[in-house]
This record gives sequence, C-alpha cells and structure tokens, in this order.
Amino acid sequence: MFNKMWRALFCLGIIAFMTLLVACGESDALPTLVPAITLEATANSPTIMPTFTSEPTAEIAVTATPFPTVTAVPTVEPTPLVALILSSPDDFGTERNPLTGEVVAEPDNLLRRPLAIKVSNSPPQYARPQNGLSQADLVFEHVTEADITRFTAIFYSQTPPDIGPVRSARLIDKELPAMYDAALAMSGAHPIVSQRLHGSDIGDRILRSHETGFYRTDEDKPWEHTLHADPSGLWQAIAAHEEDRPPEFTSWLTFSSLPPQAGAVANRIEVAYDTYTLVSWVYDPANGRYWRSADGEPTIDANTGEQISAANVILLTAVHERDQSICLTHSNGVCSDWPLEIQVWGQGSAIILRDGKQYPATWLRENRSDMFTFVDADGNAVPLQIGNSWFQVLPHYYENPVTIQP
Repeated sequence: MFNKMWRALFCLGIIAFMTLLVACGESDALPTLVPAITLEATANSPTIMPTFTSEPTAEIAVTATPFPTVTAVPTVEPTPLVALILSSPDDFGTERNPLTGEVVAEPDNLLRRPLAIKVSNSPPQYARPQNGLSQADLVFEHVTEADITRFTAIFYSQTPPDIGPVRSARLIDKELPAMYDAALAMSGAHPIVSQRLHGSDIGDRILRSHETGFYRTDEDKPWEHTLHADPSGLWQAIAAHEEDRPPEFTSWLTFSSLPPQAGAVANRIEVAYDTYTLVSWVYDPANGRYWRSADGEPTIDANTGEQISAANVILLTAVHERDQSICLTHSNGVCSDWPLEIQVWGQGSAIILRDGKQYPATWLRENRSDMFTFVDADGNAVPLQIGNSWFQVLPHYYENPVTIQP
C-alpha cells in the first residue's frame, strides 16, 4: 500500500514538473500572427489615403558680402595760379592806378594831378599820430639835416579828409614831384632851398600855406606843427594855377599779384635812422601786408585810429651829400650847417619787401621825369605787389642800418 502511494506521488510530481516546463516555454514562443484587416472600398466611401503635409524646409539664403567697389579717382591737377602782371599803360587802362596797380573806386580821380605833401614826423609828441598817411599811394621817409626823418606822401587815387601836420620842404622835394608829375604842398622852405624849388620845372605847381586847402588846427602845439591840409581844397588851388591835369608818366612801375620765385623770408624788418628813429615793419600773412611801428609804438593814422600798413616796403639806398652852396646856419660868420642833397637819380641798391619775402634789386631813374623802377641782377623787372608802397630812403654812409628777420 505504501508502495502504491509512493508510486502515485511520484507520478504526480512528474506531471507537475512537465507542466512547469510547458509554462516556461510559452514565454519564449513567437506571438501568433493575426491576419490583417482589409478595408474594402464601397461606392459611397472612397478610399482615403492619409495625407502627409511636409513642412517646408526653411532655406537660409546665404548672401555673400560684396567687397567694396573701388572707384578710380582721377588725379586732379591743381589749377596753376596765373599772376596778374601790370607794366604798361595798356595794362593799367583807365581804372587802375599806375602808382599802386589797384582798381580805383572813382576812376575820375586818375584825371587829376597827384599831390606830393610834406608831412612832419618829429618830435613825436607834436607830429604823431599823423593824419591821412594810410590813404597815400606812396610814402617816402628820408632824413633831414638833424638826422630826424620827414615824409613826402604822394596822394592820387584817394582823398582823405585831413592831411598833416604839413611841414617845410627839402631838396629831395625838387625830385619826387618830378617823378610823378605831381604838385608840391609844403609849409615853406629855407630861402635858398625855396629858390631852388621855385626855379625848377615844378615851380608853377608849388602850394604854400596861404593857398586854398590849408588851415591851422586849434591844438595846443607849437605853431609849426599846426598846419594841416584838406586835399580837396589843394586840388582847387592847383586848378586855380591852371595846373590840374592828368599826369604824364614817362616810366611805369611793374606789379605782379604773385611774388617772384625764390626770395628769402622777411617777416620782420627794422630800419635804424641813426639814433633818432627806429622803424619796424612786421609781416602779417593773414592779409599779406606789413604793419608799421616807429620807436616801439604802432604808427597810427589819426583819421581812422588804425595802424598803418603797406603792401610793399622798399629799402632804397642813395647818395646823401651836403650841398655846401647853401648855408643853413652861421656861427661867428662861419657856416656850420648845410642841407642834404639826396641824389635820387641814376641808380642805386634796393631791397623789395613783399609777401613776407625780400628781393635784392637795383633802382633806376634815368630821366628827370622817370619814377623809380627796379631790376634784378639780370636786368629783369622786380615787380611790386599790387597796393601801396612805403620807401625807406637810406643814406649811403649808414653802416648796417637794416635788420631783416625770417
């Protein structure tokens, strides 16, 4: 019985073990394939295929950065400046002043005779500031017997309201009016000097203090420093002498709006007239002119209150001799002083200062009626700048009277 039970248990164990094996094998078995369901189309139900809308792919436009366009710039050659050159009557015509080269505001002024007016410069407390010098076309500064300086100013194109103080003439005033076919206005002269002046070819056009156009000021000054002139009245006086006519020039200055080539720099000039007068000229590139000072003070025109300037400063050396045929002063019956004869005829040395530069030159005056002209070492004209000119007339015996600084 025991054996039957054991045999039965053994069989049950075998069956259980086999069952477990079958269960474990099912986990590794492939899944059963299920037949696909076929969707049959009907007349009322069209086959609908799924629509796939593809998203447009964003295309990134890659734009190449262009290199900058290089445009060839044509080379522009600078337009060369063309100088205005004046040297003959045709160049000046009827509207340009032959003494300055400038076009005048009133061309009729060129139909009248120039005036050479004697103007004081010493002593400073009585003579300065002078009236009218800024409107002169030309001004000559020269020494007198006492080594003080005096001016002869040539008025032609402009008419200032007042000129002065007017002083006495010297022997050089027999020459300067002849150069410019001018009348001479003066307070007087030494009797023998006066005789020389009146006996010359300018004698009929000399105006003295009693003539129309002269007047005395009420200033508290010594009498000899109170004579002034209204140039309009002086031209009336010349007309009364029947001597007011257009000038007859026999030579012509040369002007150029551009400076000559080369030329050393000359920005500051000092001119020492012995120990009495120190003149300085300072170049101003802003206006192309030289400003004048004397004895450390600006030279002012009392008419305008403004400092005087010049387009040209001309350093002109001439022979100065004592004319011993004229005695100015006697001492114990012996002559102790003679007038200076400034020999501004023939030729001599000069320096032209213009546009901040200096040009050595030779001045020429061949005939009595000729004005100064200037040539270089090759005989070519040295042109002035268009505008007014101041002449510093220097004795030949001065030693190094001029200092020129760059």
